[in-house]
Amino acid sequence: MIFLTVGSELPFDRLVRAVDAWCATNNNDIVFGQIGDPGADGYRPRHFEWQEFISPDEYRCKYDEADLIIGHAGMGSIITALVRAKPILIIPRRAVFLETRNDHQVFTAQKFAEREGILVAEDETMIRPMLDKWETMRDSIVMKSVGPYAEERLIETIRDFVFKKGTQ
Repeated sequence: MIFLTVGSELPFDRLVRAVDAWCATNNNDIVFGQIGDPGADGYRPRHFEWQEFISPDEYRCKYDEADLIIGHAGMGSIITALVRAKPILIIPRRAVFLETRNDHQVFTAQKFAEREGILVAEDETMIRPMLDKWETMRDSIVMKSVGPYAEERLIETIRDFVFKKGTQ
């Protein structure tokens, strides 16, 4: 199962529409989407099951059942996937489309593009090729869970910075 989650702040029609188009021609995977409120003129998928919002318990259940997570390039989405050892396909929200207030997710996506288990679609035209790529490599992806806290080397770096700064 593939779990599409777009967050709860703003619609993300580009992503929802691209996943729906892929589902229209691909019957290999079941997709469930938590797509938020699409608004009066927003896109409503026709080729996969979806709800605007689901309960936190149902969200965790869908997440645990999923073989792949699809989401925006927000840090919450990425960190959750890494902690729960789930491969994730991300696409950055863009300010030009009024999906966010600035393009910070573009830079986040670029930073994580080389990390194992994170697939990055630069825009909606890349969703289909990335999903097709995932279909061919899904059995070879080995995800390692990261801890829920910062790595020790980051903590040490911050500790060294703080204590050195404090002595000057």
